[in-house]
Amino acid sequence: MSAPFPVSTAAARLDADLRARWARRAAIGAGARSALGAILDRFVADGRPIPVAALGDDAAVAELDAHDLVYVSEGHVVLAYPWSATPTAFVVVLADGRERFACCAIDALGIAALLRQPIRVRARCHHCDEPLELAVEPDGPREDGGLMAWVGDREDLRGKACTAL
Repeated sequence: MSAPFPVSTAAARLDADLRARWARRAAIGAGARSALGAILDRFVADGRPIPVAALGDDAAVAELDAHDLVYVSEGHVVLAYPWSATPTAFVVVLADGRERFACCAIDALGIAALLRQPIRVRARCHHCDEPLELAVEPDGPREDGGLMAWVGDREDLRGKACTAL
């Protein structure tokens, strides 16, 4: 029996515009790259919005924001893929039990590989609102539990995200 909806791989979903955008992101300067590392470390450490002034390089943060690698609001970095400092539908439970928010389902699934440690992802079914939980190792989910990530096309690339499991 076939699925009642199209099923594709992540690679098949990458169009030429998105590939070009990632190539531009990969070309960020050394200062921006260093600032991004510091931002990601701070999101893991405390999960709170980060004052741009505390990072010490406004130009680097502006470069990251321009490339949609972070989102700055009211002088604070509130999002740095895969992390969100504001609540989302995707809670990531780190190996030590601390909870953080992921920007989207795909980001949540990649955090174990990023941190090189097992995590748990908690979300709710977009169809029936039942709670979902998935154990993820650095090399991928331990079990599929019948879960799928739903990815939709969006016109606004800055808003392109997988918003449901």
